[in-house]
Amino acid sequence: MKEEMKMGAEGKAAQVNAEAGIGKAAGINAETGEAEVKKKTEAMMKAGAGEAGTEMKAGAEEAGTEMKAGAEEVGTEMKAEAEEAGTEMKTEAEQIRHQMRVIKQGAAELIGEEELEQKIAESIRTGRPLNIKFGMDPSAPDIHLGHAVALRKLKQMQDLGHNIIIVIGDFTGKIGDPTGRSKGRKAMTDSEVLQNAQTYQEQIFHILHKKKTQVRFNGEWLELLNLSEVLELASTITVARMLERDDFERRFRTGVPIGLHEFFYPLMQAYDSVELRADLELGGSDQTFNVLMGRSLQKERGQEPQAALFMPLLEGIDGKEKMSKSLNNYIGIDEDARTMFTKVMQVPDRLIVKYFELATDIMPEDLDQIKERMADGCNPRDCKLLLAKEITALYHGEEEAEVAKRFFIDAFTNKEVPEQAGALAVVMEKGTLFDCIRPLINAGLVGSGGEFRRLIAQGGVQKNGVRVEHLEEAVQTGDILRIGRRKFVRVELC
Repeated sequence: MKEEMKMGAEGKAAQVNAEAGIGKAAGINAETGEAEVKKKTEAMMKAGAGEAGTEMKAGAEEAGTEMKAGAEEVGTEMKAEAEEAGTEMKTEAEQIRHQMRVIKQGAAELIGEEELEQKIAESIRTGRPLNIKFGMDPSAPDIHLGHAVALRKLKQMQDLGHNIIIVIGDFTGKIGDPTGRSKGRKAMTDSEVLQNAQTYQEQIFHILHKKKTQVRFNGEWLELLNLSEVLELASTITVARMLERDDFERRFRTGVPIGLHEFFYPLMQAYDSVELRADLELGGSDQTFNVLMGRSLQKERGQEPQAALFMPLLEGIDGKEKMSKSLNNYIGIDEDARTMFTKVMQVPDRLIVKYFELATDIMPEDLDQIKERMADGCNPRDCKLLLAKEITALYHGEEEAEVAKRFFIDAFTNKEVPEQAGALAVVMEKGTLFDCIRPLINAGLVGSGGEFRRLIAQGGVQKNGVRVEHLEEAVQTGDILRIGRRKFVRVELC
């Protein structure tokens, strides 16, 4: 029994030990499982965190790349806009510089240059052309290259897109411009003013574009002024200021009478500028007082003052005196192409550049090249041939200018006409070949007036290479007459 009890105890103990072992083993296994689960969970969390971190990093990098790309794109756009704006500003600056070069080329003086630059800049930005005023005294209807200097400058500004206003002084012409006069000037009648004004218009449109040019008569507004307005106008200037003019001062000093009405000429010319709201007035160098009066009156009336551009006087083909019909040193704009070309070729070499500046529409950049050629020692005759063709083409077209050039080369360069053709002094009475008969007889070139007439009828007389048909053919200084086959003379009217 004791053995049974022992065995039972041992069995129970074994059972307990077994159960305990099993339980312990089970506990150990459970703990191990939890640890593994925990470990796996931590690993998974770590892996997840790493993955999330990688994704976040990737996202951040992507976002950073996008932001960088966006910033670069914005920067590129801003840079492009800045460059475009810079280009526009540069273009405007270049336009202003070009226009100022064209306007100032050949000018004697420009007053109000800074104001003019600002007006040109505003014109470029807004598209509003400047009002360019030029007054013409209708007392001398014939226009030569000397008169055309101002018209050529107007044409250049017209080509820049500006508005040209020709003011014909039909009202002021009744007073007479006292500029440069040693005594009072006889007032013109209405019919004389209108007749000369019509001739002027026919000639100025040889140079200016008719459809782009306004022609105004200052009587349109001056005749409407009442006495009160005239007195108000007169109150804007003093007698002392008027006497600052050289011609008035000289007449006052020498006791030559000055009519009170003569003081009104510059005042009325100034009022024209107010009426037209002129941005620039063009005048000869002898018109300084009158044009500056316009600036003063515009300021007085609350307007922006006009710039004042003065052109120099052009010497005649003798190179000594200013071009004048009375001095027989002029080139008329209505002369035939061959005569015009031949006369230009008589211009002294030292005046080639000045003639280019004042008598042609050459651009400053092209003139620079001509100056360089002359400075490099090229033959002045080559530049003068270019000048003669340029001037002749302006009034007769390229085709006639080329024909005139060929005539000149054949006649002089190829020695068909002697280089030093004898001068024939002719006293001008009718201004035709008739005046040449007596000088030709005295020079022994024809035996009699009858012989000269027969030569004309037979086609034996030429003027500048063109057959003469009758004695009424007009002649001028510089014309080359060919009498028969081998006799040549150069006409010099006196």
